[in-house]
Amino acid sequence: MASRIQALLFDLDGTLVDHDTAAGAAVAEALQGTPDLPDLDQEHIRRRWAELEQHAMERYLAGELTFTGQRRLRSVSLAAELGLGAWDDAKADTWFAEYLRHYESAWRAYPDAQPTLDALADQHPHLRLGVLTNGDAEQQRRKLHEVGLATVLSEVIVSSEVSTAKPDPLIFEHACDLLGLDPDQIAYVGDRLHTDAAAAAKAGMHGIWLNRTGDPTPSELPTIQTLHDIPALLTSLNGTASSLGNEL
Repeated sequence: MASRIQALLFDLDGTLVDHDTAAGAAVAEALQGTPDLPDLDQEHIRRRWAELEQHAMERYLAGELTFTGQRRLRSVSLAAELGLGAWDDAKADTWFAEYLRHYESAWRAYPDAQPTLDALADQHPHLRLGVLTNGDAEQQRRKLHEVGLATVLSEVIVSSEVSTAKPDPLIFEHACDLLGLDPDQIAYVGDRLHTDAAAAAKAGMHGIWLNRTGDPTPSELPTIQTLHDIPALLTSLNGTASSLGNEL
């Protein structure tokens, strides 16, 4: 018989925290103060910044760039594409510091995050809740604190602290070791199908895809469009409405 779920882990950016909105607003604000800036298509800038971030973060997670290096690459690349010349490290760092100030001030949890965590804590008080995220540990932990989610999420696993990153199975195995649980006792929720849900499932966990945008990409994994659906899904995964709370 399959084990009851005893822990629920979440991805952070795009799942609990609205990173895309914060990053889009921040890059627009930071560019407003940039001299010699041409007229911009703001939507294009937001999309391009997101693409540059994904590319640079992939290289950071692969060990090809330092955390500072990936920030510089994004800044220098955007400046070059906007015709602002070749920025040196100092200029890139100065601009990114301004971007970061706006980004951090725009951190917000999704509206469904806190109510869902409150409901889980109330309905399943013995269910362990946490975060498993790629990124820089200091920034990710501070982000959780600033948006008010840190107190209920007792377990926090960040790729920079364990020297491996999603979708590598090793980071999920590390989570199992940290929690002292078998993979099938853990559920994992994330907004990226392959990096989050499918990778967790491959590692033996219950991978859940949070498809906020209604992407038509087919998936055999459990799929939800809002975090509000998690309590009912956990009940389904555990088999009966009462089994989760009674058996933990």
